[in-house]
Amino acid sequence: MEKSDTRPRIGWVGVGVMGAPMAGHLLRAGYRLRVFTRTAARAEPLVRAGAEWAETPRAAAEDADVVCLMVGTPQDVEQVVLGAEGVLSAMSAGTTLIDFTTSSPSLARRIADEAAKRGVAAIDAPVSGGDVGAREARLSIMVGGAEEAVGKVLPLLECLGGTVVRQGGPGMGQHTKMMNQIVIASGMIGVCEGLVYAERAGLDLETALASVGGGAAASWSLANYVPRILKKDFEPGFRVDHFVKDMEIALDECRRMQLELPGLELARALYRRLIDEGWGRKGTQSLVRVTGRSETVS
Repeated sequence: MEKSDTRPRIGWVGVGVMGAPMAGHLLRAGYRLRVFTRTAARAEPLVRAGAEWAETPRAAAEDADVVCLMVGTPQDVEQVVLGAEGVLSAMSAGTTLIDFTTSSPSLARRIADEAAKRGVAAIDAPVSGGDVGAREARLSIMVGGAEEAVGKVLPLLECLGGTVVRQGGPGMGQHTKMMNQIVIASGMIGVCEGLVYAERAGLDLETALASVGGGAAASWSLANYVPRILKKDFEPGFRVDHFVKDMEIALDECRRMQLELPGLELARALYRRLIDEGWGRKGTQSLVRVTGRSETVS
């Protein structure tokens, strides 16, 4: 990257359903991007728009002021950050690492400790809002990290989200995302079972939703996923297999805290059934297929 430009230099790793639009917002805001993703073709629109291509995560991080991740699993995060060609190996003192991936709180703390040895500030900043929130820069960003480090990159975070809240030190952003996923998991059961019940009872679904969506049952999932379900659109805004990954992280944390959450256990079991039926790469609204069989909504 040219060093004559005073705009912050961003290394970005991961341009999937969420990562691609997020990186695009930063590019349009004037940040200089160098991007890596495992499937190079996915980065082509960003490269055409002015981003540089990097052959490895380490190459994406070289000379970057801030390195951002939006990858799939905690195992991916560990490899991309701490592996032999990981971003941390190329980062220098005074730079910042932001992980937008939903990952484990313990890994976030470990990365923060390793980064601190190099003088690098590490922030865990998982997001909620799905593909729509990513495209429209309306994500809710749950931030864990030192207050000074978070303040330094706040303008970048505000390019991506309408709600940016620091939750505490390293790992606390991930704990907040676990809370978010727990709320959504059980809520999705209610959304899907309510639809199946309404269809079986002979209600006109659009008319019924006009009432339900304006009352106490209103929710983001009801407003955003039900229209997709009614169109039999099961393409992912957020994939089933990724959601199961998140629920399993949450259940691991529950075991560590000696906490039982039966609603979360049920949601995980239902979503795992979807994976067994070959729906793992479809959207989380696909849950309607295993919460009650219906020709109209499943």
